[in-house]
Amino acid sequence: MGKKQKIVLPPDLPPEIPDDEVEVSDDDLQFVKENRGYASLLSSLDTQSITKHVTRVADAKDDALEKLYEKRMQKNALKKEKEETGLQVDRVDALPIKTLDGKVYYRTATKIVSENDPSEEGAQEDVEADKGLVKLTKAEKRAKLKKMKKEAKKQGKEVAKEVEETPQAAVLAEVKEDLTAEEAFESKKLKLAELGNALLTDPESNIKFLKEMVQICKDNDDTIVKLGLLSLLAVFKDIVPGYRIRLPTEKELEMKVSKTVRKMRYYESTLLSAYKAYLQRLVVLEKKPLFQLVAVRCICSLLEANPHFNFRESLLDATVRNISSTNEAIRKVCCSTIKSLFANEGKHGGEVTVEAVRLIADHVKAHNCQMHSDSVEVLLSLSFDEDLVKSAKIEEDQKIKNKKSKKRKNSEASNQLVENDRKKSRHELISKTREEVEADYKAASFAPDVMERRQMQTETLSAVFETYFRILKHTMQSIRARPEANSGELSSPVETLPLLDPCLKGLAKFSHLIDLDFMGDLMNHLRVLASGSSNSDNTTDKSSRCLTVSERLQCCLVAFKVMRNNLDALNVDLQDFFLHLYNLVLEYRPGRDQGEVLAEAFKIMLCEDRQHDMQKTAAFIKRLATFSLCVGSADSMAALVTVKHLLQKNVKCRNLLENDIGGGSVSGTIPKYLPYSTDPNLSGALASVLWELNLLSKHYHPAISTLASGISTMSTANNQVLSSKSSPQQAFKDMSLDQELCFTQVGSIKLNNKRRTTAPATSPSIGSTENVSSFDDDELRKKLNSHFTIVHDIKENERLRRELDKTTRSLQLYEQYKKQKKPSKRKPV
Repeated sequence: MGKKQKIVLPPDLPPEIPDDEVEVSDDDLQFVKENRGYASLLSSLDTQSITKHVTRVADAKDDALEKLYEKRMQKNALKKEKEETGLQVDRVDALPIKTLDGKVYYRTATKIVSENDPSEEGAQEDVEADKGLVKLTKAEKRAKLKKMKKEAKKQGKEVAKEVEETPQAAVLAEVKEDLTAEEAFESKKLKLAELGNALLTDPESNIKFLKEMVQICKDNDDTIVKLGLLSLLAVFKDIVPGYRIRLPTEKELEMKVSKTVRKMRYYESTLLSAYKAYLQRLVVLEKKPLFQLVAVRCICSLLEANPHFNFRESLLDATVRNISSTNEAIRKVCCSTIKSLFANEGKHGGEVTVEAVRLIADHVKAHNCQMHSDSVEVLLSLSFDEDLVKSAKIEEDQKIKNKKSKKRKNSEASNQLVENDRKKSRHELISKTREEVEADYKAASFAPDVMERRQMQTETLSAVFETYFRILKHTMQSIRARPEANSGELSSPVETLPLLDPCLKGLAKFSHLIDLDFMGDLMNHLRVLASGSSNSDNTTDKSSRCLTVSERLQCCLVAFKVMRNNLDALNVDLQDFFLHLYNLVLEYRPGRDQGEVLAEAFKIMLCEDRQHDMQKTAAFIKRLATFSLCVGSADSMAALVTVKHLLQKNVKCRNLLENDIGGGSVSGTIPKYLPYSTDPNLSGALASVLWELNLLSKHYHPAISTLASGISTMSTANNQVLSSKSSPQQAFKDMSLDQELCFTQVGSIKLNNKRRTTAPATSPSIGSTENVSSFDDDELRKKLNSHFTIVHDIKENERLRRELDKTTRSLQLYEQYKKQKKPSKRKPV
């Protein structure tokens, strides 16, 4: 509350002097005439108001003057109250009312004024000042004006608070905030675009803009951060030079250089510092889930585009670290980047390949072989130069010969040291000059040195096989740690083996590069893994279930490929692997195991191998014919093609096609057929007949039925066999493709139901679509209807049997209850 200002009465006026008595001298008149501009203020004075105030106050006593003041104050107060009784409400908060004559009226409300309101005092002072009772000086007027402004600001703040409390004002405030946020977002986007465009247009002059773009990547808006990362990625991919930047040393900085060199140094240092800050930002954001995908994409793109540039170790480490990520998108991006680095070694000279393979080996070791299979499968995309491997072996032999020859020469040259000093110095000079020329040529040429390539390839091979052997060792330890067959339940959770399948594929691909010193241990491990148990002698152990059928088949395939590539150096018996294949055929399940692996095993182990005796061949033929009845069309086709190849190469096994009274044609000279034998040499398959071909000739698929009919017509006298050159692997692929095409075109292809005159059964081309689309639709429908009818009857029969058993058990319980109840009734009371 401001203090009340005291009212000071004006002093008494001087006595009035009549105008006639006033004397004006000539000098005063002349001065006024000469200075009329200064007297313009007197002409603008309001003489009436001045005389009015003067006449009211003049000749008045003190009591009368005070009463006059009170009356006028009361009149002014009444007028003010009348004016302030009706105040219009804010037009935003109250709707007006429009009458029929078109006039608009707003609602009004009385204003409640507090008792001690400082505005009353200010109003009273204004009235008094207006009436001229008190005349204020300029300083007092300025102070009063400042006070009024302060009070107006306070009232404005209070009104703003009241407006903010209303819901409409809150909504308006939110809208304003959104508009400002959108404007800020658009301005940042435009700034990013301008900076990026300037850098791409003239990077040398605008290199300083890189720091601003890196700073924008640290913004609080997530979208702006992502846009900044992608913008910098595009800029760096375009302006990064094709060489590795080396910053000048302190001595080089002290030297005087030209303006061009100084400008280039500034450009390279600024680029390198911004690139480093950008990579540090990517590594930080790569650990946050919101920015992980964008950061990994930027890292992989930079590594793939500039594998030769600085800080590639950080990029490669981040890429390999995410190669086994649980996020499928991130994992695929990293794997494709690593494969691209392996395929395009011309960009980095093979150095990144060595580093990547070494990092993968370290990660496999650190994670104890518990990683995603893609992390090791990328090694399959490696390519090695076999000429370098052969030349390395030749050079090793040459070095040994050179050492021996040097010793011999040294012994001979010791006798002629004095005579050959001059020749020796000349020879040294020539060799030194030749080395200098070769060094200059190597520095000028872009082709990598043969010795360096050989060394890098050796390091890569050692890291690859170190990874593969570690996985095999871990698999062996996991199998030995399994509970034995006699134990009832598993005491600990079963550890998975995700890296075994890509490891076996890699060993099969690079088997010709394995050192002979490791061949013996490798074959022993493969034999144990193919049996599926820790003890190779006990193949029926329950721990064999730890490996799938496909993995065990892969072990057999790797063993055969290693043996084939090193046939001259190895002398290994592969009969155990034939035994495993013979037993794995019965354990194969179409929906669970990989049919491609089984077809490849048929091709490599049975079709391409020539060391088969008659008993073993007959056993495989009989088992494959039985296998064809229990699997799908693709697997059945691969098995039948294998049977055809075996019968072509072993003419004596065609006795299985004959149907004599006592079995096969030589059934009397061989033991009885044992279908469940685990050894093909003791199965006695020659005493059996291929009756399965008769059922397969009625197969619903025309290609299989035709092939089975063709095989059954073979005999020892008829040497004309099927002329198909398809392998089991190719037959499986073609049949699988035909099945997919048939299923996708069901309902869209209208088959011709008219009967056509067909030629006698000839050898069809395996996988041809003509045979698939030429079968009779009605016949197929009848076969399928009969098949599903039988299946339905079997299920219905099983349901009825269950109900009958349930009713029988209920009757038996009821009979037992009656027998127990009768003796209790006969007891005397």
